[in-house]
Formats: sequence, C-alpha cells, structure tokens
Amino acid sequence: MKLMADTIDSLDFGKGAGLLPAIVQHADTGAVLMLGWMNPQAVRESLQRGRVVFWSRSKQRLWEKGETSGHTLEVVSAAVDCDRDTLLWLARPRGPVCHLQTLTCFGDERRSGAESLAFLGQLERVIEARIAAGESSSYTARLYAAGVRRIAQKVGEEGVETALAAVAEEDAKLLGEAADLLFHLAVLLKARGLDLTAVVAELESRHASRIAATSAPAGD
Repeated sequence: MKLMADTIDSLDFGKGAGLLPAIVQHADTGAVLMLGWMNPQAVRESLQRGRVVFWSRSKQRLWEKGETSGHTLEVVSAAVDCDRDTLLWLARPRGPVCHLQTLTCFGDERRSGAESLAFLGQLERVIEARIAAGESSSYTARLYAAGVRRIAQKVGEEGVETALAAVAEEDAKLLGEAADLLFHLAVLLKARGLDLTAVVAELESRHASRIAATSAPAGD
C-alpha cells in the first residue's frame, strides 16, 4: 500500500517500541540498499524532504542518510506492508550507500539477474538526461534530434551487425553488438513516446494469453 503523509498515524509503531523497520530499495535496479529504523517524525521528514531520514538508535536523534557524506537517498516512492509495521522505500542513491563505500550495505555484488535487467530502466533515464542536455552534448542527443527515420536506420544496422556477430564472432563481440542494438532500440522507442516497459508489458500479455489458452478445458 502506498504510504502517504495522512496515513502515518495508522502505522503500527507499537510492535517495535515506537520504531518501524525501513527497507530501502534502489528504484531503478531493485537492489536492496540498506535497512534502517523510523519513528513517525522520520517518516514525515522523509516524505517532506524527499530524502530518506532515519531515527538513529545510537545517536537517539533523526539522521538523514548522507547528511555528512552527501550520499543521500532521494525518495521515489514509499509503501507499507499489509500489517502496517514495515516500510519499503524506493530511492535513488547519490553515491555509495554504505559507509564502507560499497554500493549497498550488503556489498557491491549483484544479487540477481533481475537486478541486472533492471539497469535497462536506468539506461532509459540516462538517455532522457542526455536528450534534455541538447544536441551538442552527446551522440545520444544528436541521434534523437535526427528523427525516427535515422534512428530506425541505426537499429536496422545494429540488428544486422548483431546477427553477423552471432554466426561469425566470439561471445565478447556478440555481447557488444547486442548492447549497441538495445541502446539504439531504447532511443527509437523514446522517439516514438514509448519505452522498454511497454515492450515488457507486450511480452507479458502474450505469455498470459498462451498460458490461458493451454489451461482452457478441451471442447467436446
């Protein structure tokens, strides 16, 4: 359930002696970044500031993540679980999350293939930022400004190069060409007002339709 300022009073702080566990997850990759604790004031401050604020059990005060390092956690959204006693914050970190300079408090290692695939969402935001910066700033911006026809041409070229690499090159070359293809496809979708999420939704819809067809009872 989405967490709003007017629902804070309904949270069950009693179970944890006035504190709730707050899980922070990367909004783009899905990586679990850290676990902290929040009292009602910390929840309110996080929503108001747009940056994650915890209650420090050691310092006995509110503590904004990154208040000394500058490595803040920028709030994207917040949710509460079904028992209303655990919080989930989606955030974008501004630098390493851990004081040991690792990407998360659980180390730098990727936790799952799903997290790796989630980088595609981050790629789309990078593309948006480069487009917004203007044509002179990057290849991405210049390609986007060239229009759909030119971008489509590049997707075609990269598709052919990927196919050729698949039959005549080593894995490293194939991966490089596939990466180029995905990048140009993301730019093309952006130029048409679409994104990779819409592609995933189409794949999910097809899969659901096939599952429904195979599970339907046979006719007489």
